[in-house]
Amino acid sequence: MGWLHEGHRSLMQRARADNATAIATIFVNPRQFNEAADYQRYPRNEASDLAICADEGIDLVFAPDVNEVYPPGFDTTVSVGAIARPLEGAARPGHFDGVATVVAILFNLVGAERAYFGQKDAQQVMVIRQMARDLAIPTEVIACPTVREPDGLALSSRLWRGDPRIHAGRARDRAARLAPLRLGGRWDDARRARACAGCGARAAVARRPLRRDPADRQ
Repeated sequence: MGWLHEGHRSLMQRARADNATAIATIFVNPRQFNEAADYQRYPRNEASDLAICADEGIDLVFAPDVNEVYPPGFDTTVSVGAIARPLEGAARPGHFDGVATVVAILFNLVGAERAYFGQKDAQQVMVIRQMARDLAIPTEVIACPTVREPDGLALSSRLWRGDPRIHAGRARDRAARLAPLRLGGRWDDARRARACAGCGARAAVARRPLRRDPADRQ
């Protein structure tokens, strides 16, 4: 969802090592927040995020607007069953519905062979795997090791607000509960990608081949 940190860098590095072409998606998803105010407070810095993606050799960045992901009239929710109900699902009702819905959309728009997630959000990884399997989405969901702060706390965009005391307090609360290519400034083909199977990232890569030779990853 953006506000990228070293944990995200580790995912990009794994994607870069495993694949001829690496794509990052950046989207703050309103449907996975229980409170509108929390969504508005979520940290955003697109310029910094794009610089990090460029530094890690990401080929494409998909950074859609909310209306591109959820166009007018959108009225579908993906709800995963038993795996999404306990723990975080019980503490934040509807959260995993929002996660499963947006990830299903992004998987279909981007058409990636593999998607990389941090093990820090273990339940989320399990939810996404269940969703992809049940909906016959061929994207392989890969969990990568958690990257931690020097004090052992897992890095998290949600927990960082610039004040170490707030960071630590929110971490305790949570524990107690449990060179990019941007098309048209943004990926302004997103609406057409939604309307046309096989469009979007797949078509962009086909039109402009990127690092097809694994020896050219450096």
